[in-house]
Amino acid sequence: MTRLYAADMAGFPRYAIYYVPAPGADLDRFGASLLGYDAHGGGDLPFPDGVMQVPDWCDLTRDPRKYGFHATLKAPLSLASGKTEAELLAACEAFAGLPRPIPVISPVVNPISGFIAVVPAEPSAELERLAADCTREFDSFRAALSSEDRARRNPTALTPRQREHLDRWGYPYVMEDFRFHMTLTGRLDAARREPVLAMLRMRFSAIGLKRLAIDRIALFRQENAESRFRVVKHWELRRPVQAAAD
Repeated sequence: MTRLYAADMAGFPRYAIYYVPAPGADLDRFGASLLGYDAHGGGDLPFPDGVMQVPDWCDLTRDPRKYGFHATLKAPLSLASGKTEAELLAACEAFAGLPRPIPVISPVVNPISGFIAVVPAEPSAELERLAADCTREFDSFRAALSSEDRARRNPTALTPRQREHLDRWGYPYVMEDFRFHMTLTGRLDAARREPVLAMLRMRFSAIGLKRLAIDRIALFRQENAESRFRVVKHWELRRPVQAAAD
């Protein structure tokens, strides 16, 4: 008889499809160092000089550190019965290989839902379309939510449309409710938010990033409930073929 471990029964490993900056890019180094974790290599990183002026910075970044510096395109999922990691990798490669407009945003550091993140200065229809395409394209790989997983999303606190998204897509913040964000902190009360926000904005301004192409996807894997998400593989998105000159 096969022995089932707790992680197996909980639906692990889990996978997610995220946007991540190219390894070693300024934005990658900025986010990974602030979180103290390199999701590409899977190792801890020292916090940058000066950040420990926030005495509980390690605790404040504990939640986002578990996921690595990223923006969600397809939220964490357990594989549906009969689906394999190899098939999901192949689907990611095929998705990245389809020509599509590459969203370009003006990134800023702002509060969002009580935490602080890198977000677009203005909405981007192309970015919303990319996220919606990811939500649809990879949904066949997703195991249905258990009643316990659904309850963890606190559906009574969601809008009716978000509850519909949760039941249809396994995640409430998709389609019209999608908001691109690359999380830098856990939740902060209003009194603490402003000084931390000022510090992060100052650090972000130092890298001089005015425009950001959302030009790649990455498959992340989490082995069990205690482990961090780590990049399995990443792909650059294929740009549209330019029309031949007349």
